Amino acid sequence: MAVNNKRRLGVSALSAAVLVLAACGGGASGTPSALDYGSLRGEVRIDGSSTVFPISEAMAEEFSIAAKNVRANVAFSGTGGGFEKFCRGEIHVSDASRPIKQSEKDKCTEQGITDIQEIQVAVDALTVVVNPGNTWAQCLTPAQLQLLFKDGGASKWSDIDPSWPGDKIKFFYPGTDSGTFDYFVEAIITLGGKDKTAKHRGDGTASEDDNVLLTAVEREKNAVAYFGFAYYQEAGKKARAVEVDGGKGCVAPTAETAVGGTYTPLSRPLFIYTRDAFLRERPEVLGFIRFYLDYMRELVPQVGYVAVSPETEAAQKAKIAPFLPQP
Repeated sequence: MAVNNKRRLGVSALSAAVLVLAACGGGASGTPSALDYGSLRGEVRIDGSSTVFPISEAMAEEFSIAAKNVRANVAFSGTGGGFEKFCRGEIHVSDASRPIKQSEKDKCTEQGITDIQEIQVAVDALTVVVNPGNTWAQCLTPAQLQLLFKDGGASKWSDIDPSWPGDKIKFFYPGTDSGTFDYFVEAIITLGGKDKTAKHRGDGTASEDDNVLLTAVEREKNAVAYFGFAYYQEAGKKARAVEVDGGKGCVAPTAETAVGGTYTPLSRPLFIYTRDAFLRERPEVLGFIRFYLDYMRELVPQVGYVAVSPETEAAQKAKIAPFLPQP
């Protein structure tokens, strides 16, 4: 299920701009584009990360205004699940909340897919949340987070800090196909590779749907979970974010701390993946990716994530420039 996008639905200023610029053949900055969105036909299939899903869903909705004859279908099966479909040739765009693994590249290669294109579209602040009734877990170090979520770790809050209640903790976390799960394992469970034998606990409740995790935290006073920043922002008063002390004091997850690099080690880049062949041979896919890059600065913050820097944005646009038709 998608994060609630009420902040941007309706006849928004962005939607109006899309209509004007599409009619003019321009990009988000108003610069001329050789792509005529109105002439595009076909289908673009997008799947993968539940974290990136709200961004791609928003893009697909706005893209449909400019390219009315292109059907952009967006789903989420987790980052790993998306890469599996991508390597089987079932989708055109794979959403990912972590970089593609070498083992996944190898599977693509086995299918003759070697022209993978990685595009960063946003920055996320992976957020650990507790019930608002939890007044004790205000700030945790990576080592304490590891104790919370590692196999054989804490079972009661007092295992983290003896001054905390002795109530049993209820654990909720993404499924193993989730890039959020993978990132958390790397950054927290193994402490960035320092504890390679540590494993993520498996005695909690896992779900690929971040809204399920959020609902559980809302209902259970002793629940703890983690998911993408956008879902926390959407939560309102239903959940409270835990600050993280990465070595320089307690830092809350915010857009500023994520892009500024102070929210460590849980800030991370978000990606979409496609193929050079799609960019070269399928104008509707090229159009969708071009649209994505032109409008991510406006749409990404609206769905709760952090826009990339101008330098990163320029570098991503340069990746698809060779495939764009010349005016």
